[in-house]
Amino acid sequence: MTASTANAGATAPDERTSGAGLLAVEDLVVEYPGKGWRSRPFRALTEINISIGQGETLGLVGESGSGKTTLGRAVLGLAPVTGGRIIFEGKDISHATRKERRVLSRDLQVVFQDPYTSLNPALEIGDILAEPLGVQGKAPAEARKRVRELLNQVGLPADAIHRLPREFSGGQRQRVAIARALALSPKLIVCDEPVSALDLSTQARVLDLFLQIQKDTGVSYLFISHDLDVVRHISHRVAVMYHGEIVEQGPAHTVTTNPEHPYTQRLLLASPVPDPDRQEQRRADRHRLLEAQRRQASTAA
Repeated sequence: MTASTANAGATAPDERTSGAGLLAVEDLVVEYPGKGWRSRPFRALTEINISIGQGETLGLVGESGSGKTTLGRAVLGLAPVTGGRIIFEGKDISHATRKERRVLSRDLQVVFQDPYTSLNPALEIGDILAEPLGVQGKAPAEARKRVRELLNQVGLPADAIHRLPREFSGGQRQRVAIARALALSPKLIVCDEPVSALDLSTQARVLDLFLQIQKDTGVSYLFISHDLDVVRHISHRVAVMYHGEIVEQGPAHTVTTNPEHPYTQRLLLASPVPDPDRQEQRRADRHRLLEAQRRQASTAA
């Protein structure tokens, strides 16, 4: 995705160090039990430290298996916290109970990767959007009014309320998923690869929607992606994950144009560009970087 494509019709976030504190992850460790009886636990995250301010987007980028989705799941209470703390609005939610999580859901929501599987295919869109409102005790009339507002907010027609998910395209389904996340007016949305299943033109429109919603509502995002080019255009700051650790973080423009860590440099060179000559040069530069790192590792060993 090119810069011009990603930001068609939307303004990229300005750079900032942090807004007023909303989320703080401190020395977070996540481990899973080993598969065998005497197997050691598998450590998925090691001493992770990140923060997100109000109205801010932190882009979390890394390859598959780097631990970025595990971090998002830990914030949502879906992964075990072995050590460290997760602080949300000044309160430690590392080991929140199910009841506490139900209350937290008003302020902490998620948009998943696949719009095809994240929506119940048997429910009409209106019922999908009204469900979280009903759980929080909203009256039916109030819920219906809110559903109409949400459809308008994400750019879907009013008659979508009576249609099934299969009647929509991938981009439209992801708009429904975003509307569902916005239903309770949350303060933070964990976006787990929310555009990776979409084609490039649809990606651009959905990214524009995220930017516009943040401008209108002040919501914060933890935006998880494997694509450094995507997080460059959606994020105020970027954190790079490698083998369960944060290896680099800082302002989005700095990290995505002049990275210091070799892994981030490889990610940058792996991002596709529309110019075939530049793309070929990137491949060659990435190959040279990998070879240099292998030689360095061999010498150190």
